[in-house]
Amino acid sequence: MKKENIAQYHLHKLHPQKLQFEVYDLNEYRNRSIDKPAQPHSHSYYQIIWFFCKEGTHTVDFKTYDIKENTILFISKDQIHAFDNNLDVTGWLIHFNESFFMHNDVDIFLKYNVFKSQKNPCYIIPEDTLETASTYLKLMKRELSHRNQFGYKDIIRFTLKSFLITLERIHRTNHSETLELNSAYELQFFKFKELIEAHYKEGLSVKDYASLLHISSKTLTTISKKVVNKSPSIIIAERIILQAKRLLKFTSLQISEIAFKIGFDDASYFVKFFKRHVGMSPSSYRS
Repeated sequence: MKKENIAQYHLHKLHPQKLQFEVYDLNEYRNRSIDKPAQPHSHSYYQIIWFFCKEGTHTVDFKTYDIKENTILFISKDQIHAFDNNLDVTGWLIHFNESFFMHNDVDIFLKYNVFKSQKNPCYIIPEDTLETASTYLKLMKRELSHRNQFGYKDIIRFTLKSFLITLERIHRTNHSETLELNSAYELQFFKFKELIEAHYKEGLSVKDYASLLHISSKTLTTISKKVVNKSPSIIIAERIILQAKRLLKFTSLQISEIAFKIGFDDASYFVKFFKRHVGMSPSSYRS
């Protein structure tokens, strides 16, 4: 069968008035869904998977991770992932939409440091953090059962952020990085990444993105170089290439169809663009 699209699932899409946040028992969820989670798919929302035990593998985009005790995975919006066939998996599954989470600059920071597209989506929660993380989970679960009480949404939202900051501290400790929630350069860079997510299929130039940020191209280049030591054009190209790789791996669309889907009018130009950044042609990559 020709697979033209990657299955994508949504959280309360037909009921936007519902709370855009849910916590599930992973074993119940996995056994209720059976086949669908084992097929490569994406979500229009964010997902956190906490595995309690050493049990199988989980695939995220182009990498398969061995699940160890207290592994936690961060699945970003639109990322492709798949469970293995193990139905005895245990843990927690958290779903939330961007509208529930994104309210200030700290949220943008957390989104791009915890929910990275390909780098470090998998942590092991150390023993000295387990109790704190578990307490946050229990508090969120308790508030979900108090949906008629004043301020329950805010308690869940603030607890979720505390949970994510706690986990980000683990990552930062492991990688000897400083936590800079208020870095002006980092916040501008993350806003640039937000714009790329919204417009990467439209062929915008670095100048166009700089204009949307109300800064000069030179300033955007300085910011990008300072934060990730890459030029803005490379950051834009990486996002386009990521989507191209996903479509090449997880669909059977023709090269020309993929080119059109990601904003190229000329398939031959797409092939040259892909080869320049990946080092091989799209058809060779697919093979």
